[in-house]
Amino acid sequence: MTVTIETIRAAARTIDGAVVRTPTVHSRTLSEITGAEIYLKLENFQYTASFKDRGALVKLMSLGEHERRAGVIAASAGNHAQGVAYHAQRLGIPATIVMPEGTPFIKVIHTQNFGAEVIQHGEDLSAAAEHAEAIRRERELTFVHPYDDDHIIAGQGTVALEMLEDRPDLDCLVVPIGGGGLIAGMAIAATAIKPSIEIHGVQTALYPSMIQVLRGEAPSVGGQTIAEGIAVKHPGQRTRPVVAALVKRLHAVEETDIERAVLMLLEIEKTIAEGAGAAALSAVIVNRPLYAGRRVGLVVSGGNIDTRILASILMRGLVREGRLVRLRLEISDRPGVLARVAEAIGACGGNIVEIYHHRLFYDVPVKQAELDVVLETRDGAHAEEICQRLKKAGFPARQLGGTARAESS
Repeated sequence: MTVTIETIRAAARTIDGAVVRTPTVHSRTLSEITGAEIYLKLENFQYTASFKDRGALVKLMSLGEHERRAGVIAASAGNHAQGVAYHAQRLGIPATIVMPEGTPFIKVIHTQNFGAEVIQHGEDLSAAAEHAEAIRRERELTFVHPYDDDHIIAGQGTVALEMLEDRPDLDCLVVPIGGGGLIAGMAIAATAIKPSIEIHGVQTALYPSMIQVLRGEAPSVGGQTIAEGIAVKHPGQRTRPVVAALVKRLHAVEETDIERAVLMLLEIEKTIAEGAGAAALSAVIVNRPLYAGRRVGLVVSGGNIDTRILASILMRGLVREGRLVRLRLEISDRPGVLARVAEAIGACGGNIVEIYHHRLFYDVPVKQAELDVVLETRDGAHAEEICQRLKKAGFPARQLGGTARAESS
């Protein structure tokens, strides 16, 4: 099988009615921020909260009766696992999924809830895939590859069909890249329908394997990323030539940029995106001049983010924007002083979240104490206003951590 616009259209017929036709929505606020006309393809609206539903179903529907009875196996960091497990359960096909040991709990639990046997093995996807291959040989199962399979690529290409049906005037599609199945399928479909359209890919800077391979370099990747869905060490053999031929530009984005994009999607669009799902937006934010004045379609590829990671991103975002600050003050260790500090903060509209009163463990005089106060503020300027108010009240304060400005003393 070779993936063409015809096979992608056939895949669209295969998944019709069994996979959500997700909306392509215009974001007025993100358009104002970027200077582009931004349209979001919300694949986090899929039943398993990821585009992986598409390719998984197309692959499973291609199996013969004997292969269905024997069952399938897959290796995945989570989204492919859930897509395979969900549709295998629907079709009555036994499914085994091998997941890296560090896979977010929510993805493991959801995969198990879809009836799959989950085996956690290895530190990364490569180790999980090797273990899955060993099990496949032992049990004589069919391996469902997350990206290097023509049926998978054709299924993922249906995302572009829908986007261009909804918005035929799009100038550019920006797509996250792990192994390359999504961008390969989308590039084949989109350029067949509209040859003038540009396809841009996005990888995390910790795992730029497709970028490196296409430069003729050996992949040199690794590290902890919040975009584990695209943390792939070796891109697909089938996907590489498609990306080389049809994808005009590849971006590598930093972790902090992805964090900001996750937060923006939540605060502005009220939609939850995992790290990989926010990668396309982060690339446009970082490269505003490149996209200004153009109609840009972004694929929000998934929303399966660990709740603890999401909470951390939200809090770090507040700190980064100066909306959550930590101040340190030296005060006299006598009655009423703490109340005066709180009064000065309250008079400026600051909200005390936490307070730490240190008497014993700091190098300060015995009749003094150090006070650390965590505050909610409107922004960095508001935090500075509070520091100045404390100074006037006789309590010199300085900000601690990444948001620290000039000391007010």
